[in-house]
Amino acid sequence: MKSLAVTMAAFVLTAAAGAAQAQDPWRPHSAEVAAVDPAVRAPLEAYLKGHATGDPAQFRTAFHDEALVWLFRGDSLVRWSDDDYISRAGTGQPAADEAQRRRWIESIQVHGDTATAVIILDYPAVRFVDDMQLMRVSGRWMIVSKMAQGRPKAPAS
Repeated sequence: MKSLAVTMAAFVLTAAAGAAQAQDPWRPHSAEVAAVDPAVRAPLEAYLKGHATGDPAQFRTAFHDEALVWLFRGDSLVRWSDDDYISRAGTGQPAADEAQRRRWIESIQVHGDTATAVIILDYPAVRFVDDMQLMRVSGRWMIVSKMAQGRPKAPAS
């Protein structure tokens, strides 16, 4: 009987840890975002974890194999494949200033098998707004397109 109680306690702790990991650890989801189907949030949360850890596997979980990333580099519009983006973002290490970075899912709108989301990446020198387009493909939600705009922050005085 004692081993059953220990097993049950371990199961409860493991389930609670899994639920905590699914939640964005950098800023709690708003009530509106938290109410969205966890399957829709999953690729967005993996994307956030990829940024926090530099783990390319997190980004691979988030993006469809043929996803495109659109962003401005200076005044030029740049298009990257998911592989191009992951090779740049998935360095394998957190950024040196990771403790100062914040990121969160600002909003999600679901329309059947498609969804749009806004993610904020608030870093010490720049704030990015990522507009994500997601689709449910073969029963799994994935990011199929990302459009990003970064705005430098004014230096602290």
